[in-house]
Amino acid sequence: MQKIRFSIVGYGNIGRRHAVQIMNNEHAHLVAVCDVNGAVKATLPDGVQYYSSLEDMFRAGGVDVVCVCTPNYLHEPHTIAVLDAGMHAVVEKPMALSVLECDNMIAAAQRNKGKIFAVKQNRYNPPVQEVKKLIGSGRLGKVFMVDVNCFWNRGDAYYAGSDWRGSKQRDGGCLFTQFSHFVDILYYLNGIVETATGAVGNYAHQHNTEVEDTGSFVMRAGNGAIINFSFTTCSYNKNMEGSITIFAEKGTVKIGGQYLNTIEYQQLEGEELPPINITAKSNDYGLYQGSMSNHDKVIRNVVDVLINGHTIMTSAEEGREVVRIIELMYAGC
Repeated sequence: MQKIRFSIVGYGNIGRRHAVQIMNNEHAHLVAVCDVNGAVKATLPDGVQYYSSLEDMFRAGGVDVVCVCTPNYLHEPHTIAVLDAGMHAVVEKPMALSVLECDNMIAAAQRNKGKIFAVKQNRYNPPVQEVKKLIGSGRLGKVFMVDVNCFWNRGDAYYAGSDWRGSKQRDGGCLFTQFSHFVDILYYLNGIVETATGAVGNYAHQHNTEVEDTGSFVMRAGNGAIINFSFTTCSYNKNMEGSITIFAEKGTVKIGGQYLNTIEYQQLEGEELPPINITAKSNDYGLYQGSMSNHDKVIRNVVDVLINGHTIMTSAEEGREVVRIIELMYAGC
């Protein structure tokens, strides 16, 4: 079977995560890495070419897919450049920092007949998949309310390690950087959000960020359900919880843990979901931990789409919808 040739732009924590999973996939080959930091060159695996500019990497050729793992504000220009150069793009979260930027990216994909793979790896979490099937079967009946809680810690060291984190223009805010995955799972499980009202504040990070660190929203979904969405990066000393609880006509189920990695409780009419408790699957970046580590499945989906014609797990249009919901939430403050 043919191998899909990958390169990566942006070789920080998440870029290295992509590299590992590309090299672990028997149908993928990591060809090159592009990063403005020349020190990256010495850290690359044998046989992987280093480039300091996208233009040089594009001229060298021999790449099918580029993983865009640069800071949030660079996702739009880097993705468009990749597509205009005739390659497909895997775009880390958030897809972009505005709906307009997403539209520009989608237009570039259309004019170049390229594909955008939006990275939303928490969709692969086994508890999320089980609840997705439960909702799709109709067994829950009408959804009344969805409660989303994201209680994480981001200390000074996290912000000191980057010149873009916490910047309004380059980071965008917690809903883009820390909690877009939770917005995505809300959308993935319950559909579109139509209205949002809430408040945000910066309590523990005024000295090193321009964005909020805490917020709470009440929203209305397209199916009529009320949504409560609360988040903070002020959880003392460590991440505490990332959960989504669904209250419906024929059951209640909570996906919980720190990273949507367990079915914490359930009360259903009829057969229950299998018990799930995954304990060692988060993305560990040393000073902090992120969402579930499912990038192996992200890369596998890219390979399956390009070789076997499978469906993209998270399309550009779905990535755009997550950004639209985030814009709606910030506009409701």
